[in-house]
Amino acid sequence: MGLLKVLNGFGRDALKSWPLARKVMRWWRAGHRGYPRWKELLGANVLRTYPARPPVKRVLVATSVGAYLPGAGLESLVAAALAVRGASVDALLCDGALPACSDCLISWYPRLERFVTRGPQADLCSTCFPPAEKMYRALGIPVHRYSTFVSAEDRVEADRLTQSVPIHEIGSFRLGEIVVGEHAVAGALRFYARGDLEGEQYGEEVLRRYFHAALLTAYALRRLLAHMVYDVVVVHHGIYVPMGIIGSAARAVGVRVVNWNPAYRKQSFIFSHGDTYHHTLMNEPTDTWESMQWEPHHEVALLDYLKSRWRGTQDWIVFHDRPEENVGRIARELGVDFGKPCVGLLTNVVWDAQLHYPANAFSGMIDWLIQTIRYFATRPDLQLLIRIHPAEIRGAIPSRQLAAAEIARAFPVLPVNVIVVPPESQVSTYAAMLQCNAVIIYGTKTGVELTSVGKPVIVAGEAWIRNKGITLDASSRDEYFELLDSLPLDSPELPAEVVRRARRYAYHFFFRRMIPVRSVEPTPGWPPFQVRVAGIQSLARGSDPGMDVICDGILSGSPFVYPAERGERRDA
Repeated sequence: MGLLKVLNGFGRDALKSWPLARKVMRWWRAGHRGYPRWKELLGANVLRTYPARPPVKRVLVATSVGAYLPGAGLESLVAAALAVRGASVDALLCDGALPACSDCLISWYPRLERFVTRGPQADLCSTCFPPAEKMYRALGIPVHRYSTFVSAEDRVEADRLTQSVPIHEIGSFRLGEIVVGEHAVAGALRFYARGDLEGEQYGEEVLRRYFHAALLTAYALRRLLAHMVYDVVVVHHGIYVPMGIIGSAARAVGVRVVNWNPAYRKQSFIFSHGDTYHHTLMNEPTDTWESMQWEPHHEVALLDYLKSRWRGTQDWIVFHDRPEENVGRIARELGVDFGKPCVGLLTNVVWDAQLHYPANAFSGMIDWLIQTIRYFATRPDLQLLIRIHPAEIRGAIPSRQLAAAEIARAFPVLPVNVIVVPPESQVSTYAAMLQCNAVIIYGTKTGVELTSVGKPVIVAGEAWIRNKGITLDASSRDEYFELLDSLPLDSPELPAEVVRRARRYAYHFFFRRMIPVRSVEPTPGWPPFQVRVAGIQSLARGSDPGMDVICDGILSGSPFVYPAERGERRDA
């Protein structure tokens, strides 16, 4: 603890500017609270001595970036549970083979030229692969290394393509059926925490570094999947480098893919088949939740949870611990008149999940935001209340492209009927939006919540509430502006039957798609949870219903839907 206090005394920014201190901090996290101590939890190599059974499935847990502590912890837990159920499980880790990855962020590089010229190998790789490999070795799970599956010829070709493909063609580049460029671009945007690379120092060099890493990942996965036979590949997120390319490479050869991500509720995770949940949740069949059991106590549980989200008391992440919920004080602070027609607008973080969505009406969130303000400048009969997402400054990766700055650049003088609520404001998003006639969203999950309490929502982008028969969805610019022409709506409340439908979906989204896992315990700081198991039996079937759903989905392809509605206590 003494060493940690010394490091903390330097401050976070100072640590990031001092490579040795940064490494020490990462090593300390890894050794003291990051990775599960499987030898203590289960015993040395316990999975190797577990009663042998014929493998029912071969699974590749493609952790890759071992320094992402929530990923390494959760994936090793799932790997152990799969092995106990008789699966043959391998792990995949990058051993410093990639010149860029999702562990790299500009905030770690005060001198950006260090990353441009040396990549992560000098600063990050030594605290990424070794502790993660040690974690899997303690479980007795074989570990494959990226470098094993990249040949000298692959490296030459990757170098050639990295240097020769025109910058404007990188985003659409494919290696056969493997999507490479889209994830390279998303990775570079995440590195810079921006929605574009315009004006960024070394923007092209960093993008090409991610493109190079994406190509090497594609070559490694193509060779690995030709050499080893797997039924399913499990990989975090499904976006960026290397995770997005892993999924695409597996799909290209007909191997099932499972993606996952930490969910919003504490101790819960979202798993999806075939692709990232950013895509699958929008097109999930509605009969998945339309026919579920629905009783009054389910509605009570949902509304209780939705109210908790105002302060985040049941979630992993909290943006406001003391939000301003008094409508009168909100109106005075913002200068908005809730007695007159008001339309809310909720932004997303600009850089997050920059993927291609074929039904998108706009080129991106900023395009949508600017076009919407221009429209409302012609509608003095309406007020537009723009709530900028608090995660821009309070998220795990603070944005370097701020929505307010983009608005100011496009509108040096803001239309008088447009009010912008900055991300640092303590104004409760929920309290403010409930005063509006309708709310416009691009991709935020808040649309699920607002429709559940009766608020009409217009969807302009890739929100998960789209395609559910609940919201007003625009698939083109013309459709979008036609919807805006209909404002203000005759009623600021959804019909009762639509609210009932919205609540069914919200329950499904928050309670059934977010799968609780008993073996993880929330902790303050980073990582947000630690693995807690009481012996190998706690990983066996029947010990944790959520883990049963996850393992069954991975092994058999069954839906990743937790039957929460069956297990709740019924009132007498």
